[in-house]
Amino acid sequence: MRMPCFPPRIFLLSPARLDGKRAHLLFHPVTMFPVARALHSTAGAPIGEIFTFLSGLYFRGKLAYAEAFARPPQGLNSGVFVITPNRGLLAPSVRVTLDELALLAKTDIDPCAEEFRKPLQQDAKSLAQALGPGGEPVLLGSIATPKYVDVLLSAFPQELLFPAEFVGRGDMSRGGLMVRSVDAHLELAYVPVRGATLRGDRPPKLPPRSSRS
Repeated sequence: MRMPCFPPRIFLLSPARLDGKRAHLLFHPVTMFPVARALHSTAGAPIGEIFTFLSGLYFRGKLAYAEAFARPPQGLNSGVFVITPNRGLLAPSVRVTLDELALLAKTDIDPCAEEFRKPLQQDAKSLAQALGPGGEPVLLGSIATPKYVDVLLSAFPQELLFPAEFVGRGDMSRGGLMVRSVDAHLELAYVPVRGATLRGDRPPKLPPRSSRS
């Protein structure tokens, strides 16, 4: 029996904040917990681990979900990419040093800022070419502000998608939703970002996770 052929799919993860209390703990740790220890070493720490520490459940959910459901096209080693303030799109495994993280923190995520827009646009265009006309780029992040949405829409000729169930949810609820989707091996439904409803009624509270999770 012939297996169904699914189009390639990549996930673009919105970044974590680099100006909050948790960021201060990374730059000035009281104790050298694992992520801080790696970040302060010459090798640095994976940006996926750094952003997971900074954002907690929300980024952890995004990363776990993307890694579970990505279908990278031939020629790409990863189907998951993190939006950064001035280094475009990076795979979660890319290691970042303390000095490099400090440079990231100096750049505002603003589509009017060339140091943010230009590398993001270049990397998105390269990914669009690798995806091909039938590929699917999926944004795991808020579409309510134009921070990175406008840049991505201009770079991808393919339809930029996002999970429909994100509408009306806060960051923690989105993170919990994605963790539960991974637990259930059940992918969310996606809709086009262009023309989507930006805000909606708050959905019902998520049920507790299974004790086996």
